[in-house]
Amino acid sequence: VFSIVVFGSIVNEGYLNSPSEGEEFCIYNRNASACSYGVAMGVLAFLTCLLYLALDVYFPQISSVKDRKKAVLSDIGVSAFWAFLWFVGFCYLANQWQVSKPKDNPLNEGTDAARAAIAFSFFSIFTWSLTAALAVRRFKDLTFQEEYSTLFPASAQP
Repeated sequence: VFSIVVFGSIVNEGYLNSPSEGEEFCIYNRNASACSYGVAMGVLAFLTCLLYLALDVYFPQISSVKDRKKAVLSDIGVSAFWAFLWFVGFCYLANQWQVSKPKDNPLNEGTDAARAAIAFSFFSIFTWSLTAALAVRRFKDLTFQEEYSTLFPASAQP
């Protein structure tokens, strides 16, 4: 959900038009890369969430423990990677917002949306980190189940 907020706020109010210029510019210090990074992060993070939601639905049907481990390890790696990308995005957007000039936006248009994108980028760091931590816990549970079934095989019923 946070990725949709970041994407939506930048797309809707992240670009400004000044009356003296005919071209739009990014609200973050006139840096088009900052807006593009935020939009790309929002869209790609949302698509990644959909992919791993589908994997979570399909997960109980994976019978091989090795395949389950691979799925959980990919979840750990992807979640940690996204936590890092959101950290970079938060720092980048916050820095560009800090160095923005007030004369570029005298009417303060879109400032709430710009701040919302920064705030939800910050919140996304923790949600993706939590997702990685929960995946680590799931991996430990899988490893325990595998070791338990190896040490104590199911006895045959007479």
